[in-house]
Amino acid sequence: MAKSPSHLGYSGRSLEIRTRSIEQTLVPLVSQITTLVNHREVSKRSERTCRAIERIGQAVSLAVERFVNVGEALAEEHHELREEMFRACQEARLAGANIAKLTDISFDDTGQVSLPGDKNSMVRAARGLLSAVTRVLLIGDQVTINQIMASRSRVKECLKKIEVTKNFSEFVQCFSHFGKQMVALAHLTGDRQVDLKDEKQRAKMASSRATLEKSTMLLLTSCKTHLRHPESQASRLARDGIISSIHSALDTISSVVEERPLPQSPTNTCYTNGVTTPQKRAHTVLKEFLEIVEGARVTLADHATREKLQDILHQVNDSSQDFTDSAYTSHEHREKIIQLGELVRVDLQEIENAGKRLDKQKRVRHDDELDSAILKISRTIMELRKQLQSTAIGQAADIFRTNEDHVILTNIREAASSAEKGKLGKLSEKFHEHSDQVQDLCRLLSHITPSESLTVCLDMTGDNLRNLAPLVTYAASALLEYPSSKIAKENLDILVDTWEAIINDLSSYVKEMMEVSHGKINERRQYMSLPRPGSFLWFDDKHGTTVKSLKPSRLDAEEQTNIAKSGLELKLLTSELDAEADRWSDQDNDIIRRARNLSSMAYAMHMFSSGQGSLRTTQDLFKQAEYFAEEGNKLFRCVRDTTFQAPDCQLRSDLVHLLDRVLSYCQQLLFITRTPATGKVGTFNKVDSTIQDTKLLLTILIRILPLCNSLASQYHLPINRSPSLRSRPSHSNSSSITESRTSGDETDSMGSSGNSDGSYKRAPFPMYRHKLLHNSHSLDRP
Repeated sequence: MAKSPSHLGYSGRSLEIRTRSIEQTLVPLVSQITTLVNHREVSKRSERTCRAIERIGQAVSLAVERFVNVGEALAEEHHELREEMFRACQEARLAGANIAKLTDISFDDTGQVSLPGDKNSMVRAARGLLSAVTRVLLIGDQVTINQIMASRSRVKECLKKIEVTKNFSEFVQCFSHFGKQMVALAHLTGDRQVDLKDEKQRAKMASSRATLEKSTMLLLTSCKTHLRHPESQASRLARDGIISSIHSALDTISSVVEERPLPQSPTNTCYTNGVTTPQKRAHTVLKEFLEIVEGARVTLADHATREKLQDILHQVNDSSQDFTDSAYTSHEHREKIIQLGELVRVDLQEIENAGKRLDKQKRVRHDDELDSAILKISRTIMELRKQLQSTAIGQAADIFRTNEDHVILTNIREAASSAEKGKLGKLSEKFHEHSDQVQDLCRLLSHITPSESLTVCLDMTGDNLRNLAPLVTYAASALLEYPSSKIAKENLDILVDTWEAIINDLSSYVKEMMEVSHGKINERRQYMSLPRPGSFLWFDDKHGTTVKSLKPSRLDAEEQTNIAKSGLELKLLTSELDAEADRWSDQDNDIIRRARNLSSMAYAMHMFSSGQGSLRTTQDLFKQAEYFAEEGNKLFRCVRDTTFQAPDCQLRSDLVHLLDRVLSYCQQLLFITRTPATGKVGTFNKVDSTIQDTKLLLTILIRILPLCNSLASQYHLPINRSPSLRSRPSHSNSSSITESRTSGDETDSMGSSGNSDGSYKRAPFPMYRHKLLHNSHSLDRP
């Protein structure tokens, strides 16, 4: 049952605003109340001024009345909040009436206009009104919190059903329901993420949602592998590990929404006198150290300041020890850190000596010896900070330069596929050692990053790698047991691709951390292909996209929401299309191959919506959509030829009716991609329309495939087979697309596109199926 607001501290003494929407709602009210309070300071007011004040007071009272009516209507819909909401609304109504009463004008015996009460009365009334209105808003916000928690509970129930499923048909039904519940949760958490004021909480929500997306993609193949090979303990452990990862992400979302702490990770804690306490980051400790050192100028390093400096020195030593104790820190870097730590201790002793000397003397306002010691230790602290940064960045550079994990994982795939047990055991041990090194790097990077959000991202990246490493070895062991199993191979491929995606994320975090450290603006979460407003652009005559290379422009929050949500829905549709294609007994025919081509191209368009993949610009996206429409036309002709061979029946009629819509959507998509767009708004609308029409076409194809399969099976219809049929690559400057594909079959690129580079590979069943929402709460892309 949802918590009542009365348990959440919504008292008049503690009303903390944690969301932007509540803060923005209060802005007009604060502005009007400020006007009323300020006019009370004027001793003489004209009648015109008094009447203006009266109108403002009446407007405030009327606005509060309308506001509480909405609150009471909300309480009627949510009975768990009814009592608390009615009480808060009554307080707000009385406070609004009090404001109106204090602004009513009157005339004294001399005919002079006057207002009742004084400034203190107005201030008290204003405080009471703001407190009451804020309480109503916080109780109303509890509705959103309850919705998220209820959605989270439904997702957990679906996970329990998936966990006990014993056959594939039941699993498909459970997983479909699970996907729908994840869609609902994604909508709610996405809006909540943007609404949160605290940067760290937003980062936690974004990282948890990203973990859910990756884990949900892995859940499909791991469950399919376990269902196919139920006797394999390794496949069961891999599936259970992914389910545990999903539960962990859901718990993090719950902690952010309910504003309660999670248990501390062992890597982020230290032990003091037998008590476990959260460990401070080196960046935070050194910053506090500098602040206390600078404060010593004012306090003249008195006894209290000296004690603070000693305490903070111990914290500096503890945080630096993580760098010196790391097995992956070079001897040179370790020696420099130890030397600088000792130098900090010596410099601090000089400050203490100066402070003790000043304690014995008469207090003075300035001391040259103390100032000299402060400047000296400040320089040493800055050198220590730079050395810690250099150590962590150096380790990151070594890892990314050698690319060791890619080599190890490639060898693991080969060893598992060829059933080389001894070789796989050695490679798995080597992989776990490399995993420990990357996790240690995440910990060191978290120590030195100046950004709170990056700290959260790095911590959660380390946790994800720690959870994922054993799953890779479990999946490899399962493939070792069944080297001819396509689903076991697919499961390992998806896990490996997920690992590499997380490593890529880590490299982007390192780059962003270096930019933030050098004072550069963080532009990681923005789309690179839309033009900057007001820029002079050259447009392609055919697609209306920018040909000239431009600096990236930042989309506003609503545009980011629309693109991201629409792209995620496209992602789920591609997986549904793949699932329908998997149901066909004959996988080697033109219909299935073209359907998989369409799914691959649509997935590349989804990757564009999330700022990833090989489609880098809007021109790439529109070219890909044009290829998609052409391939849809070819699939239309294949299905039509098959349908004409069947006798008249209801199944054939339904299929013909849907085919007409396929042709219509393909023509519409071609028209959109070839229509020029001007400016940022026009280009954004064209991107949005392209993705929406692609979703419509995929929706129809998902309905067509099972009908066509039933018709072909019922009447034993022959379906064309074209050995030369190949999948079309995305239109991109990149040589190939590296996304992983659900299907175990490998397809090549389509000759008609003019390219012959790699094939599509992409991950399976996605998680979120979003509807395009145009509202004030939008999604920041993680």
